[in-house]
Amino acid sequence: MKKLLIAAGVAAGLAFAPVVPASAETVIPVIVKDTTSFYWQIVLAGARKAGKDLGVTVPELGAQSESDINGQISILENAVAGKPAAIVIAPTQRDALGKPIDEAAKSVPIVGIDSAANSKAFTSFLTTDNVQGGRIAADGLAAAIAAKYGKPEGEVALVTHLPGVGSLDERAKGFKEELAKKYPGLKLVEDKISDGTANGGLNIVADLLTARPNLRGIFASNLIQAQGAIQAIAEAKAQDKVKLVGFDSDDKLVKALKDGVMAATVVQDPFRMGYDGVKTALAASKKEKVEAFVDTGANLITGANINEPRSQELLNPKVK
Repeated sequence: MKKLLIAAGVAAGLAFAPVVPASAETVIPVIVKDTTSFYWQIVLAGARKAGKDLGVTVPELGAQSESDINGQISILENAVAGKPAAIVIAPTQRDALGKPIDEAAKSVPIVGIDSAANSKAFTSFLTTDNVQGGRIAADGLAAAIAAKYGKPEGEVALVTHLPGVGSLDERAKGFKEELAKKYPGLKLVEDKISDGTANGGLNIVADLLTARPNLRGIFASNLIQAQGAIQAIAEAKAQDKVKLVGFDSDDKLVKALKDGVMAATVVQDPFRMGYDGVKTALAASKKEKVEAFVDTGANLITGANINEPRSQELLNPKVK
């Protein structure tokens, strides 16, 4: 229904989507995991800007929660039925989206962003190197623990968002590999999976702070779990003892960095992901050659570098 309204609006000359020339009929839907999340709003802002710059209509689609896997599959199927020029999608779950993406790619070029799926049908895939992102998180956590305790030693924990999410699996892999390779004094004593809510992360971290009195560090591997972890640590007044590294950013995480509740966060470039996703999809729809894989980068933001120009550019993208 949303797609039909958008199409009708364009036909009538109304501004339901970025203004494009009256003769343009190129439609490239962008399907994110959760339209309510600040991270995905940045992705959509980048896609919107690309649509305006390139003269492409970009329907902004997605479920209301990253855990609504079936909802995203239905959105993808409906998008394909609209016969767009191409589709950009951030798969919610690796296994569940594999076959739907395979099927969709029989009709239209599919460009993946952010998270992997068990499919070889992507025309191109743009993402953070999430394994490297996990390594960066491990380095940041080790540095924070060393700054407090003199050496990168002690117990640490990993809190992730949902099972089977490609980007999160890769972050966990990189984090664990880096600990084993560079920081033998850091012992991963807990590897927890949340229910996909900030409250789930809050409860996990609150329990960890009680059950693990010698805990020195936590890596919360996405924005929502970092939000929950921040609240748990702040409520327990444990920020001096337990160092927290998150992933992505919003106002809560920026405040936690400034207040010292969080030691660091690994920040992606979601605006670029959305912009270049649409740009790549347009090229693919014209049968132009595109890169099979594009690494859109990751950076560690700390209290020490938060005010640097590049940090501010990543932390404060123009969403509207």
